[in-house]
Amino acid sequence: MIVHHDSEYDCLTLQLGERFDFSVHRDFHDACLGDGQVARSYLIDLGEVTRMDSSALGMLLLLREHAGAERADIRIVNAGSELRSTLRVAGFDKLFTLH
Repeated sequence: MIVHHDSEYDCLTLQLGERFDFSVHRDFHDACLGDGQVARSYLIDLGEVTRMDSSALGMLLLLREHAGAERADIRIVNAGSELRSTLRVAGFDKLFTLH
C-alpha cells in the first residue's frame, strides 16, 4: 500500500496493492485512522486490486464514519468491473463516489 498526503489540498491517497482484504487491515487503519486526524478528502485507488473481501468493505465503512459519514468526501477510483460490481451490489455506490 502506498500512502500519500497532499497537504495543499488535505487529500489522503491510498494506492492499494493486489489484495484489499484483512491482511492490510492494520496498514489501512494506521494510514486513515491512526493519528485521529481527518483529512478534507480521501482517494482510494483500487487500480491494482484483484482480490477484495468483506473486511475491505468494513474498512471502507469505518473510514466513512471517521471522515464524517454523510459529509465525507471519499472517492474510490480505478476499480475493475468485477470490483465495481461488488461495490454496487453492496450499495457502496450510494455511500462513496465511484470513478
